[in-house]
Amino acid sequence: MKKKHPGSPDSPRAAATSRRKHCVLAIAGSDSSGGAGIQADLRTIAAHGLHGLSVITAVTAQNSGAVESVHRVPPRQLLEQLDAVFADFEVAAVKIGMLGSVAAVDAVADYLRKAGARHIVLDPVLVASSGAALLPPRGLAHLRGRLIPLVELLTPNLPEAEALLGRHLRSDDDMRGAGADLLALGADAVLLKGGHQRGRVVCDYLFAGKSTTVFSHARRPGSVRGTGCTLASAIAAGLASKLPLRDAVARAEQFLQREMQRAYRTGRAGMQAMNPAGTHSALDVPARKV
Repeated sequence: MKKKHPGSPDSPRAAATSRRKHCVLAIAGSDSSGGAGIQADLRTIAAHGLHGLSVITAVTAQNSGAVESVHRVPPRQLLEQLDAVFADFEVAAVKIGMLGSVAAVDAVADYLRKAGARHIVLDPVLVASSGAALLPPRGLAHLRGRLIPLVELLTPNLPEAEALLGRHLRSDDDMRGAGADLLALGADAVLLKGGHQRGRVVCDYLFAGKSTTVFSHARRPGSVRGTGCTLASAIAAGLASKLPLRDAVARAEQFLQREMQRAYRTGRAGMQAMNPAGTHSALDVPARKV
């Protein structure tokens, strides 16, 4: 049998190089501990079989115990990274995490608006797991006014939602009542995460229009680094793969629970970290409309 030349259109090598993957852009800070930030984003995107692009907003010096310092990338360099990415790649979805400064919020918001970016998922990172502030208070107003109105999904945890709304959220009724007010900030939908509430069951609330979907799961012991980054990146991967929003959230919730179950300890402080790998199973995460 005649051997096929590696460059011929039907050769295995040509077939491999002709395959294209959807691209998901992660805009976030670098976490030197490897547990969260851009590192968690890119691992999660790859685990969903997609190609991850990155724009680094800040370089943090942190480990399993603390954030030692933060170097915020100047806006000019942010814009150069965005230019490089959008000039060459078709960006199917965008996940935004830590922005770190008012200037970064403004630069990213203006660029994505002009670029007509699609399927934007915003995880409004305000404070690190260690308690260090990652966005100055003045940045909240710029998030509300300039960035949130551009996004398809906003994914705040309880403290972040409280900061955005300027009030405490204590009970399940408070969480449900916050949905309309968070939607009024301009996002198409909001996933309000309930991990900071007490109780043996954790409930995340997806508010989309007049519909509310509740995703519930048993609380796991301890604290795992990078859960918010992983969840938001998994949702963006689902949207890039053309899943409807609710299905993208459902699959991401299931993915996160699986990876938390596989979490391992590392570092002297015993940080629990995740290392997403491989593909996930079919959609079977418990959810109900209320």
